[in-house]
Amino acid sequence: MKKLLLILVSFTSFFSAFIWAEVKLPQLLSDGLVLQRDTENKIWGWAANNEKVTIILDGKTIASSTTKNNAWQVGLPPQTAGGPHKITVVGKDNDIKYINDVYFGDVWVASGQSNMQTTLSRIEEMFPDAIPTANSPLVREFTVPRIMNFKAPQQDLSGGAWEPSTPDKIADHSAVAYFFGKKIHETQKVPVGILGANFGGSPAECWISREALKQYPEEYKSIENFKDDAYLQSLQDADKKDSDAWYAQLNDNDEGSTSAVKWYENAYNDSNWQKINVPSVWENEGIEPMSGLVWFRKTIDLPENVADQPAFLRLGVIVDADIAYINGQQVGRTWYRYPPRRYKVEPGIVKPGKNVITLRVRVDNKQGEFVAEKPYYLEVGDTKVDLTGEWKYKISNVVTPPPAQRFIPYKQALGCYNGMLAPLFNMKIKGVIWYQGESNADRSEQYQELFPQLIQEWRDKWQQGNFPFLYVQLANYMTDPEEPSDGGWAKLRYAQFLTLQKAENTAMAVITDVGEWNDLHPLNKKAVGERLALTAQALAYGDRDIVYSGPLYKSLEREKNKLIISFDHVGDGLIAKHGKLGGFAIAGEDGEYVWAKAKIKKNKVIVWHKSIKKPVSVRYAWRNDPKNANLYNKNGLPASVFEASVD
Repeated sequence: MKKLLLILVSFTSFFSAFIWAEVKLPQLLSDGLVLQRDTENKIWGWAANNEKVTIILDGKTIASSTTKNNAWQVGLPPQTAGGPHKITVVGKDNDIKYINDVYFGDVWVASGQSNMQTTLSRIEEMFPDAIPTANSPLVREFTVPRIMNFKAPQQDLSGGAWEPSTPDKIADHSAVAYFFGKKIHETQKVPVGILGANFGGSPAECWISREALKQYPEEYKSIENFKDDAYLQSLQDADKKDSDAWYAQLNDNDEGSTSAVKWYENAYNDSNWQKINVPSVWENEGIEPMSGLVWFRKTIDLPENVADQPAFLRLGVIVDADIAYINGQQVGRTWYRYPPRRYKVEPGIVKPGKNVITLRVRVDNKQGEFVAEKPYYLEVGDTKVDLTGEWKYKISNVVTPPPAQRFIPYKQALGCYNGMLAPLFNMKIKGVIWYQGESNADRSEQYQELFPQLIQEWRDKWQQGNFPFLYVQLANYMTDPEEPSDGGWAKLRYAQFLTLQKAENTAMAVITDVGEWNDLHPLNKKAVGERLALTAQALAYGDRDIVYSGPLYKSLEREKNKLIISFDHVGDGLIAKHGKLGGFAIAGEDGEYVWAKAKIKKNKVIVWHKSIKKPVSVRYAWRNDPKNANLYNKNGLPASVFEASVD
């Protein structure tokens, strides 16, 4: 498990006991600000009661407001795209605040969980030029601090700043949001502001209000006790105590770290260690399922020309956590299972001749693994050494699995809404991009109602009508049995598909062709951002000619022993990409699905199976990883998962 993360959760308001000595602006209204073009914007803040506050834009007085209940607000008339502008806020006694380098453009909220949060630095392996060549200073991101609040909606944020998409700033920006914003900036020729409100692991219910949660009794009941600061603190204290005890048991009894000759030292004799292949699932290599610590070693030879050179150690993905050593020196560490292991090695650590690579791997829940189809190598200059194949291992310490946490803030309902979303509602926006659903995948039926409700509530809170809400359907991930199954993640994708029918002015980017079966966080965020940008060009910018979606199920009819499927968004026509059309399963009246034959005819798909004389239902891409589903339109966009029955 990760080191226990204690997240600030108990603010009612940042200002509940504040004595106003000066005008205060919200964190959002700061240098580099992007405001929504062509609409009235709010300039707001706080000050002493009955204080007059005046707003000046580029030297021209716009309006004044008198503070009530310590709050003031002024409407800024619509402005065309462009800048830079300067906003001056003047309070009493010549109390002046400035907002510099302000641009008017389009403001988009980028929300969801870890795949929206995933940064440019995380995908550097696939897009090595993205950061060094970033040159979009008018695509700016404000990353909302990831702070939970379970008591009340916050008025302001604890931090954050507007940052341009330039090499010195962009590494920690959302990759999906960057590629989306970059494409919008290129096509619309306007500044783009990204409000990055996302939190890895957060379920959809984390992003809706207490009032909305009343429709979900289990989730609503769970948050009622969280209003009590003492109760929350007791949970966190108990979790910390358990975590500290578990790590003490783990580390204090680690023979590899406590022996006279440490197991990561080159002098250590590993001749009696057992052998294992990398990559592998450990259980398949003879390691009984266990939680605890396992050490691994591999000796390699390097040529003379590596002396005093930096190196790069790539160790795929390891379940769960690791510390990596080369020649006795620690070169990298990862606390949990998902990040790619990419460790930069300082000059002088690797040497000509014999080099020993050592890993100390922590296993939490008895499922140790070096994930397959990931890169494992050491690179030094022009020398690249393959690290797959035979390693040696020894178990150092076996413990019970880590205790379950009583309270994981980002896994709870409400916290993200109060702490991260509510402070944004005064900002005018162009729309929302959303990438979430992994944490709701086991509750897909609930998601069919929860997700459309979230969209409607956000629109109600922003009070801007049915602004475009553009979202990502979950990527392909995990493995499947050979025969048709109940679907796993397909059910959540289907709930996302149904949302198109339940919520107006929405669009969905299908990405089941750019994910990775072995990675919850696939690297190709460029395709995701650019497919979202296609939907924005159609819904937000009125491009009626653009094909922005892959084929979407429209209707189903039966002719004798065949089912005929019609689609919307066929674009320039339907095609089967990379071979024969696949991914369709049909069932008769017994409900047992079998893989079907399929063909395209006049932009419809005909499916059948010789053993089913009266088919009644069909599924497409109904898998965790629908790798055989290859229906596209000729515009290069994949079809969405669906299931349907003959009326």
